[in-house]
Formats: sequence, C-alpha cells, structure tokens
Amino acid sequence: MLNGRCQCGGVRFEIDGALGPVVYCHCSMCRHANGSSFATNASVRTEKFRIVAGRELIKEYESSPGNLRAFCSNCGSPLYGTVAKVPSIRRVRLGTLDKADGAKSVAHIWTGSKSEWFDISDDLEQFREAPPQKYYARA
Repeated sequence: MLNGRCQCGGVRFEIDGALGPVVYCHCSMCRHANGSSFATNASVRTEKFRIVAGRELIKEYESSPGNLRAFCSNCGSPLYGTVAKVPSIRRVRLGTLDKADGAKSVAHIWTGSKSEWFDISDDLEQFREAPPQKYYARA
C-alpha cells in the first residue's frame, strides 16, 4: 500500500497496487502547473487509487480538452491527472507519495517543449512528444 498527500495534509490518498513507469513530462502545461522544469508522474490503475481524506478539497482544472489536473484547493499541491481517453489510468504526481517503493524513472516526454534552462543529462529515453502507450500503463 502506498500513501500520498498534499502539502497541507488535507487531501490523503492510498494506492493499492504497483506504480507504472515513472516519466518526466517537460510539456509547457506541466511546467506551468508545477512551477518547475518538469512534472514527475507515475501511472496507476484508477480502481487502485482511493481518496481517504479531503475529497471536498480536490479541485480539477481542464488544462486541455479531456485532460484534467487535480490539486488541493487549500495548499495548491498538484495531485494527479486524468485523460478522458484513458479513464482506467491516473497519473499521480510522484512527489505526493510518502514512499515510492521501487519506482524507476524510464523516460523524459514532451522534450520538444522543455525549458531552455534545464539540460537533460541522464541516459533515459527521450520523446519529443507523447511516448508510446506502454509508458502510461501499469507496470
């Protein structure tokens, strides 16, 4: 069981299953939503993800058609994202987890719009745009 929360602790959730591949998303929407060079996400099955406290604090923003970003309305912490085309998956913001038991980074995605101030210096796969579907599926 993995546990996660927002910064203020008002929203808490559990994941009763494995994390999928960890990706660093460099798209401009993730950069703006996180105030950073990229967002670190891991896919989880929607049915394995449970809000255990603070459901009323969660607000969602449709950043592009069918793309919802959930955040805590109290502290502003980004929590997860959902895509209408793939309702069985949530993209959890890895920084919200207390522990990420065995999670491994596999790729940088949307590098075609990455920030100019950040240089990718590791050997992970890179995709200028969306990665193959396997990077969104549960491991």
